[in-house]
Amino acid sequence: MIRERGIVIHAEDCGDYWAERLEKSGLNVVGVHPAGGVVAHHSLADCIRFVGTPAWSRFAARMERVGIAVEFEMHALSWLLERELFDVHPDWFRMDEHGQRTPQFNCCASSPEALDHIRERAAELAGIFKPDTHKYHFWIDDVASAGCACPQCRSLSASDQAVILYNAIADGVCSVDPAARVSYLAYCETLKLPKEIKPSDRLFLEYAPIGRDHARPLFDPDCPANAAQTDHLPALLDLFGRRGAKALDYWVDNSLFSGWTLPPKRFSLHEEVCRADVRAYRDLGFESVTSFGCYLGENYRDLWGDADLDAYFRILAAED
Repeated sequence: MIRERGIVIHAEDCGDYWAERLEKSGLNVVGVHPAGGVVAHHSLADCIRFVGTPAWSRFAARMERVGIAVEFEMHALSWLLERELFDVHPDWFRMDEHGQRTPQFNCCASSPEALDHIRERAAELAGIFKPDTHKYHFWIDDVASAGCACPQCRSLSASDQAVILYNAIADGVCSVDPAARVSYLAYCETLKLPKEIKPSDRLFLEYAPIGRDHARPLFDPDCPANAAQTDHLPALLDLFGRRGAKALDYWVDNSLFSGWTLPPKRFSLHEEVCRADVRAYRDLGFESVTSFGCYLGENYRDLWGDADLDAYFRILAAED
């Protein structure tokens, strides 16, 4: 049964326009997403400032009144381990395929000192972003593949290195919120099954098949692109469990369809694809289903009028 039906919007869209749409949507979760990419840590810092403003307080209060839980979903690793620390602690950062340490993306998963720092910063971040669901989404960096190739890490897959990092994040978060659970984002290279490192029982699966063919049902047996995204999914569900498992898809993500570049393109939902995918996620045992819904706020309305999201809302509401 799908218990949580949601949408993920950019932090800057958390105002009256989206609040009104959400109040009528039938959804019960909204995710707040500082924009990703290579400067995601700057977007995260902007979001920290935003959640201290009256504008955020008004939005959060409107969500609470209608029973919509608020979560925060963000690529956080470059905030958790500040890039400027590279000059002092280069060994905390990843080694590239040429044997050079680099501050670009993620870190060395075999550095005890780096993991300790990540734990401390994760506790700090959990004290700022307090999701109503106790589900924390502090992801590693927004890059297809950036594992560490140092002698200690090179035998570990991207997924195994990610589990090490998410386990450390969970340690920090749970020191602040003992009821917390932390997402393992299965995304790009981390869609593959981790085999060497055991995930903490405080992790839950968040499955984000960004490399899929968005015009075909995800489980279409005649679509090789989608088969590549789902190869490890049953095993991932078995490893992490189905309790709290979340599908984070892209059916209404106009930022993706606009190439993450403004102005936004005109959007229309592949309704039958969305309906088939939601049914499949339900049958697999996912308890939470959501989609990015970025570039559909006032920036879209001013150019194209209100985006037609009613079909998306109805499809998810039917799984209540």
